[in-house]
Amino acid sequence: DVRVVESGGGLVQAGGSLRLSCSAFGFTSDDHSVAWFRQAPGKEREEVACISRSDGSTQYGDSAEGRFTIASDNAKNTVYLQMDSLKPEDTAVYYCAAEYGPCVEFYGDLNAYEYWGQGTQVTVSS
Repeated sequence: DVRVVESGGGLVQAGGSLRLSCSAFGFTSDDHSVAWFRQAPGKEREEVACISRSDGSTQYGDSAEGRFTIASDNAKNTVYLQMDSLKPEDTAVYYCAAEYGPCVEFYGDLNAYEYWGQGTQVTVSS
């Protein structure tokens, strides 16, 4: 069975940085993707970034705005979301999701992902 585990959320001041970590256990091949979504109160869940584990290709949602970077450390089976220049509007629960196949097949659609972590709260104070 696939299991997704996130960590790294917390409270940070505006302009600061945070790094989220995600490990997806149980995939039977490298042909899978790991993505970060976020959901703010009263808003829909949106994709922040995705990385295809097989070739390292990435895609970003509009919310990343060039301030967030997704990267993979395959030796540690961990995907990181580096978030810089954080703004109060980045406050949300951040979810890690994983699925077989490359990011490009999913078009940022959260319904395309079967495997989800429990979420981690990121709060940016002004």
